[in-house]
Amino acid sequence: MNKKYQIFIIHGGMTFKSHKDYLHFLKTRKISIEKRISWAGEYLEKSLGKNYEIVRLRMPLQDNAQYEDWKICFQRYVPYFNSKTILFGNSLGGIFLAKYLSEHKLPKKVLSTYLICAPFDGTITGEDLVGGFKLKSDISLLEKNSKNLYLLFSEDDDIVPPSHAEKYRKKLKNAKIIVYKNKNGHFNISKFPEIIKMIKSDTKKA
Repeated sequence: MNKKYQIFIIHGGMTFKSHKDYLHFLKTRKISIEKRISWAGEYLEKSLGKNYEIVRLRMPLQDNAQYEDWKICFQRYVPYFNSKTILFGNSLGGIFLAKYLSEHKLPKKVLSTYLICAPFDGTITGEDLVGGFKLKSDISLLEKNSKNLYLLFSEDDDIVPPSHAEKYRKKLKNAKIIVYKNKNGHFNISKFPEIIKMIKSDTKKA
């Protein structure tokens, strides 16, 4: 058995109502040749150290995502989950985890689940939340699949507003829901010391 704590990260993505909208996005989205530095990259690995192993899932069609496609991909990793597993879902990856874990009981409860700037519904700025990612009315199973559940939002998020935190709060009794004052919009930050502290705290208690 792997003695390390494994962190499985599910990235964000986009969904579109039509192929025409998707093509328009490809033609007009902002591009950059500069290296993008994210807290979920080298910073996470260096800050956590050798007792943690990062597994980054590559979900299909990131920029034109379909829930059923992501579900197939994710389920192939489920047999590897155990009491030392930590799940991360960023943005669309966050609502994917919220939906999957609220509809399927894992064979083994994981240590922690982190949903970072996860939309609750389709009321997000300038984007369509379609493709099967809609949550059901009862998401209580989400809390039962993890020993610790965190939902993290930011007041200055220009894509997923903090009002989504309150929508989750009404549905979840025991989740730790945190709204930060400033995380450079949609958590476009190079360092995230708060989440490092939370992860290490959880593993010490495990």
